[in-house]
Amino acid sequence: MSIHIPTSSALDEETARAEIYGLLAQLYYQRASGELLSALRVAVTEAPAAGAYLEEPWRELVAVARAMGDEEVAAEYDALFGGVGKPDIYLFGSHYQSGFLNEKPLVRLRTDLATLGLTRDETMPDTEDHIAYLCEVMRYLIAGDDVEVANLTRQSEFFAAHLQPWVSALCDAIAGHPRARFYAALAGFTRAFASVEAQGFDMLG
Repeated sequence: MSIHIPTSSALDEETARAEIYGLLAQLYYQRASGELLSALRVAVTEAPAAGAYLEEPWRELVAVARAMGDEEVAAEYDALFGGVGKPDIYLFGSHYQSGFLNEKPLVRLRTDLATLGLTRDETMPDTEDHIAYLCEVMRYLIAGDDVEVANLTRQSEFFAAHLQPWVSALCDAIAGHPRARFYAALAGFTRAFASVEAQGFDMLG
């Protein structure tokens, strides 16, 4: 598995954006596999342009992955997001936007997903407002073959409606957790990436 950070070429940049969303989806959805962590540990940490905005948070994430063992990362995931009953940190947008799960933000999301022709896999135990699911949708809107759906306008609209309003609050919650180390670094990278995405979409307007 190859893991990259954005480069200057427009085509490469789109590929990198899709890869990052895919990586975030994998890391937030469940305990990271040994294969994924191994790929992260050998990832390139130098950005093509010195001082690139994502370089430092990416370097920090890779460094923490290298410093921790697979079981340590897995235990941290369980401590933050797992457990029986109420987890320490919710990964669902409705919680941050309304204070409750399965609320109006999820209804709006399902309406928009239907408009995009996307439906939830019935085998998936989580609702569609899980951060991993939303990152997968963004990856699809970047890398999908159907240009009626996979285009910058759709990406901008979906990001503004379903990620931008709450992703910073999620990152704050993770970064503030006393057990967070790997996921604190992941939250830092997520925040930086979301900021870059927001700035890019603002330029479209």
